[in-house]
Amino acid sequence: MIFHPAIIALCVASLFICLMIAYSAYYGIKIVKGWDIKSGSEQQLVLERRTYLISAILTYVFGFYLISLFLYVFTVDRLHIVFTGAMCAAGVLKVNSYGYPTLLLKIMIFIFAGLWLIVNYADNRAYDYPIIKTKYLLLLILTPLVITEMILQAGYFLQMHPNIITSCCGSLFSEGKSSLTSELASLPVVPMEVAFYLSMLLTVYLGISFHRKGEKGYLFSVTVAIAFLISLVSIISFISVYYYELPTHHCPFCILQKEYGYIGYFLYVALLGGAVSGMGVGVLMPFRNIESLTGIIPSTQRKLALIAVVFFLIFTALVTYRIVFSNLVLVS
Repeated sequence: MIFHPAIIALCVASLFICLMIAYSAYYGIKIVKGWDIKSGSEQQLVLERRTYLISAILTYVFGFYLISLFLYVFTVDRLHIVFTGAMCAAGVLKVNSYGYPTLLLKIMIFIFAGLWLIVNYADNRAYDYPIIKTKYLLLLILTPLVITEMILQAGYFLQMHPNIITSCCGSLFSEGKSSLTSELASLPVVPMEVAFYLSMLLTVYLGISFHRKGEKGYLFSVTVAIAFLISLVSIISFISVYYYELPTHHCPFCILQKEYGYIGYFLYVALLGGAVSGMGVGVLMPFRNIESLTGIIPSTQRKLALIAVVFFLIFTALVTYRIVFSNLVLVS
C-alpha cells in the first residue's frame, strides 16, 4: 500500500460512511416494518424521533459521498507520477483489478445517492412523511452497494505497489484494439456528434417543456439518462480529442489535469448534476397524486427540470466552445 494522506482520508471516510449508513439501515428496517403515522404507540414515537436523526445523518453522509467521487479521481490522478507507464488516472486505475470497478460503483452510487436526497427532500416537506417507507427501502438497496464499494476501494489501495508497471492512457484508449474502450474511441465522429447534439437538444426541449407545463416527466427523465450515456461515450469518442488537439488521444482523464485547466471537473460536475436532477423528476412522478405532496412535488420537479437544463446547457456550451475554437478538425 502507498501511504498518502488523501488515500488514508478516503479510506477513513468510507469506513465512517459505511458505519453511518449501516446504522441508518438498521432503523430503516424497523421503519419499513412498523411505521404507522396514525399510531400513537411508544414504538411509533421512537421511530419518529429516530427518523429526524437518521434523515440528518444521511443528508450529510450522502452529501459528502457526492464529493468523495471527485476526491477519489483527483487522488488517483495525482498518483500517476508514482507508477511507471501511467500518465494520468487511466493508468493508475489499471494498477490492479479493483481500480475501475471502484470508479464505476462510485458513479452508480453517486447517482443513487443524489436521487435518494431528492426523495428525502420531498418527503421531509410533507407533514405526514407519506413516502418514508419507500425512501428507506431505497436505502436498504443502497447499503450493500456502499459496503461493496468500500471493500473494493480498500482492496484497490491496499494492493497498490510503486514497483508496478501499468498501461498509459494512450494504450488503453487507442483505436484498433479489441477492448471496450478501444471500440468507444473508434466510433465514427460525425454520427457521434449528431447523436450528442440531438440528445442535448431533445433533453433541453423536454426540460423546458416540463418546467412550463409539468407534462411528460417520465419521458424527460429517460431522455436525460440516454443523454448522460451518450455524453460519456462522446467524451471518449470525440470531445476529449478537441481539448488535446490530437486525433489519437481519447483519454477521458487527462482533461482533469492542470495542463487543460482542470476543465474535466467542470464537464463531469455539469454532466452528473444534470443527470441526477433530470432523473430525479422521474423518480418523483409516482408520488405526485399523494394528497400531502400535491403542492410540493410539482414545484420541486419544475426546479429540478430547470437545474438539469442549466447543467446540460453548461456542458454543451463548454464542449461547443472547444470544438469551435480548437485547431483540430476531425473528418470521419
